[in-house]
Amino acid sequence: MRLRYILLLVTACAFAQNQYPEDYFQSPLDLPVHPSGTFGELRSNHFHAGLDYRTNQRTGLPVHAAASGYVSRIKVSSYGYGTALYIDHPNGYTTVYGHLSAYAPKIDDVVRAAQYKNQSFDIELFFRAGEIPVEKGELVALSGNTGGSGGPHLHFEYRDTKTSKIINPLHFGLRKLMKDNSAPNLYGLRVYPLTDETVINGGNEPIGIKYRRLSDGTYLANTIKVNGKVGLGINTADRSQGSTSRNGVYKIETYHNNEPDFNLTFDTFSFSETRYVNNLIDYSYYHNNRQRYQKLFVQTPYSLSLVKANTSDGAIMVTPENNVQEYKIEVSDFHGNKTVIKGKIEYSDAPATNITPKPTTSYFVDASEDNNYAKDGVSVYIPAGTFYEDFYMDFDVKDSVLYLHDDEVPVHKYFTVTFDASHLSPEVAEKTFIEGFSGNRRNYHNSTLKNGKLTARVRSLGKFKLDQDTTPPKIYSPSFTEGKWLSTKDSFSLKISDDLSGIGTYNAWLNGKWILMHYDYKTRVIFHNFSDGIVDEGKNELKVVVTDNVGNSTTFETHFFRTQNNAPVESNK
Repeated sequence: MRLRYILLLVTACAFAQNQYPEDYFQSPLDLPVHPSGTFGELRSNHFHAGLDYRTNQRTGLPVHAAASGYVSRIKVSSYGYGTALYIDHPNGYTTVYGHLSAYAPKIDDVVRAAQYKNQSFDIELFFRAGEIPVEKGELVALSGNTGGSGGPHLHFEYRDTKTSKIINPLHFGLRKLMKDNSAPNLYGLRVYPLTDETVINGGNEPIGIKYRRLSDGTYLANTIKVNGKVGLGINTADRSQGSTSRNGVYKIETYHNNEPDFNLTFDTFSFSETRYVNNLIDYSYYHNNRQRYQKLFVQTPYSLSLVKANTSDGAIMVTPENNVQEYKIEVSDFHGNKTVIKGKIEYSDAPATNITPKPTTSYFVDASEDNNYAKDGVSVYIPAGTFYEDFYMDFDVKDSVLYLHDDEVPVHKYFTVTFDASHLSPEVAEKTFIEGFSGNRRNYHNSTLKNGKLTARVRSLGKFKLDQDTTPPKIYSPSFTEGKWLSTKDSFSLKISDDLSGIGTYNAWLNGKWILMHYDYKTRVIFHNFSDGIVDEGKNELKVVVTDNVGNSTTFETHFFRTQNNAPVESNK
C-alpha cells in the first residue's frame, strides 16, 4: 500500500511538471529572472499569484507579449495590479502583466479613448479575438510601479483561460532562465497541541523546537516530550541566484514513521482560495511576531487545493502504545534543491506544570453556524464560514464603542456591523461612518444608512465606533506656479490627500473640458500628460475637484500658459 501511494505521488508530481508547454512562451522582459516574488509566496491575506521580475529599480522597460494571441482584458486601477494587461493565447492559457507604466501605442489609444468616454482613470475593458491581436515578442507595454506595487517591477502570471486558475509560471520554461543552486532555508520549527488535553514539554501551548544542522546538510530537531495529539509548523523560504528576497518554496512534504503524511505543493490554485493563507499559517503568531509559520496539519477541513493530506491530516498521536514517533520534513524549491529536517516525538506521562487556562466567554462562536450578537443599539451578524475555527469571542458595547474580540483571529468572510444612528440629524448622518480603530490606526468602512441604522461590511475583528468626517480633502503642491509657461513640459501634477474617510473621486478640467488625471495613491500624486491633446494654445484654465468618501469636497483653480509651436517659452507673463 505504501509503495502504491509513493508511486502515485511520484506520477502526479511528474505529470504536474510536464503537462505545461515549456518552449511555447518567451520571457516578457529582456532581463535575467531574479525574482523579488515567486508563485504561492505567503502574503497578507493572499498567496502571491505570479512571478515578480526585478527591473533594477527602473520603470519604462519594454514588456513583450510572451506568445501570439489577442488582448482579452485591460484593467486600469489605482490599486491592485495598477495598469494591467491580459493576453489570451490559442493554446488555452492567458498571460497577465501587472504594475505597468504605459501600454504600447495601439493599445494605449483604445484605453485612452475609453477613459475619456467614461471620464474615469479607473477602467476595465474586455475584447474578443481579433480586436487587438499581438504577435509573440511584440512590444505591448512598459514596466512600471503602478497600483499596489512596493517598488518598480513586473508582475507576470499564467492562467488557465477557461477556469481562470493561476498556474506557477516556472512550469512554462522560466525555470530555465532562473538560476537556483541553493536549498530552501529553515528559520524555525514549532509544535502545536491539537486537543485541549495535549501536553507538550509540560505545557499546553505551542512551542518552538530547537534544531541543529548536521555535516551532511540535513537538520536534526531536538526530541520533544508529548502526551496527546500534536501537529508541526515550519518557517521557511527560498532564495535564488541574483535575488536578495526571501521567496516562497515550491513544496513541503512530511513523513510520519516513514509514511507520507502531508503535502503542500504550489502548482496551481484559484483566486477563491487565496485568503485561506490565513488558515495555512499560524495567524496569531504572525500577528504578534511578523513571522509566518506554515501549519503542516489540518485541524478543521478547509477548501485549499494546495494541501494534500492523508487520513491523519498531518496529526501525530503520541500515547503509551505509540511512545516514539519519528517525523521528517522535506522542503523543496522548483529546481529540486531540498532541505530535510528529521526529529522524534516521545511519549511522557509527566504531569503538566505549565498550563495556560483557556479563555472562555459568554459568546461561543460555532464557525459552521450563523452567529448574531446585539447590545445597546449595536448588532453584529456573522455568517457561517466567517472563521476557520470555533472560539470564545469577547463581545461588549461600552460608551457607544463596540469591542469585538481582537484582530489576532483571522476572518475569512465579510460580516456586518450595525449601529443605531437614529439620534443623528440628517446633516450629521451623511458625514457619519463606522470606523475601526486600534491605537493611532483609524480605518474607514463604507457605511450605508437605512431606517435610522448605519451598517458596514467588515473583514477584521477589533474596536468599532461611529465617527464623522467634516474635513474636506487637500489639494496641494502643484508642479508649477500660477501663470507659468509650461511649453517644454510633458505633464503637470498635484498632490491630493484626505485624513479620514479617504479619497472618493477626483476630476479635472482644462478650459471646461474634462481631462484624464493619473493617480498614484502611494505618492498621493495626480498628473496629466499633455500628449492627450486637450491643452489650448496660450492661456489654460485648470480646475481640480476632489471629493472624499462622505461627500466633503475641495476645489482648486489656477492657470498656466503653453504654446505648441516648439517655442521654448518659460518666462512668466
